[in-house]
Amino acid sequence: MFRTFRIATAASLLTLGGFVSTASAADLDVVASFSIIADFAKNVGGDRVEVETLVGPDGDAHVYEPRPADAAALEKANVVLVNGLELEGFMKRLIETSGTKAPVVELTKGIEPLKAEEEEHHHDEKAEAGHDHDGDEKEEAGHDHEGHHHHGEFDPHAWQSIPNAEIYVKNIADAFCEADKAGCATYTANAEAYLAKLAALQTEVKAAIEALPADKRTIITSHDAFGYFAHEYGLKFIAPEGVSTEAEASAADVAKLVDQVKEDKASAIFVENITNPRLIEQIAAETGLKVGGTLYSDALSGEDGPASTYIDMFHHNVETIRVAVLGS
Repeated sequence: MFRTFRIATAASLLTLGGFVSTASAADLDVVASFSIIADFAKNVGGDRVEVETLVGPDGDAHVYEPRPADAAALEKANVVLVNGLELEGFMKRLIETSGTKAPVVELTKGIEPLKAEEEEHHHDEKAEAGHDHDGDEKEEAGHDHEGHHHHGEFDPHAWQSIPNAEIYVKNIADAFCEADKAGCATYTANAEAYLAKLAALQTEVKAAIEALPADKRTIITSHDAFGYFAHEYGLKFIAPEGVSTEAEASAADVAKLVDQVKEDKASAIFVENITNPRLIEQIAAETGLKVGGTLYSDALSGEDGPASTYIDMFHHNVETIRVAVLGS
């Protein structure tokens, strides 16, 4: 079912051709903090917008260091799009440095964020192994217990739920309409067309995950980027790192995770496109699990990769999980 949907969606994307637009050149200069937001912006803006991405394909917004060119991009921008929820630790300083007068739009406004501590408790409760991602060992290693690896109290990876992505898109359309009232009908039409694609994707993703055996839904990844995915679709993700990649897991964390993997009988383990695979390869070796491939978490792939758009990212991740869990 899911493979058929992928083919159908690919065909529909080919027929999309151009977006609804009456402009011959970009009317808005838009800066997106990272590649997933940039993809949303391009779908809403079409050829009325020029989108510049700060953290590009396969880049990690958790640890990104801005360049002088980034400040210049913000200075001339009409709209700046950010995730919020303290994902982009670099943005406040960059905005101040640039002197931009553009509105800075936090796209997570209106979502129901998962609290980091609640999410970890949810993972622990489901795992029934008592693994504590923020235990004493991490405090001893210099991690921020209250901030969960230097983030705030909320998990910032809200785009990993398609209903949340729909809120991002609506917020972008509102921001573009405010900045370019003449183009509002265009932005609204583009957003509605894209939202229809996301609604279809949501239906198919839920069906694909529900088809997995209930006892094979424990997944190991590098860091806690998939909490919203787990909450929305019923998988269980556990990881040696917290919601940020800024700090490495300690030896004690890894040992606990290995024990948890064995007790939970985790069905698959994956590397992420933004993280070093070494830690996951070590855990795979110690647990006997075979690395099932790469999941795209905080960034899209390059244009020639398997996850160059948000929709393709979900296609790739779900199919990669399905094949690793079921073996074909």
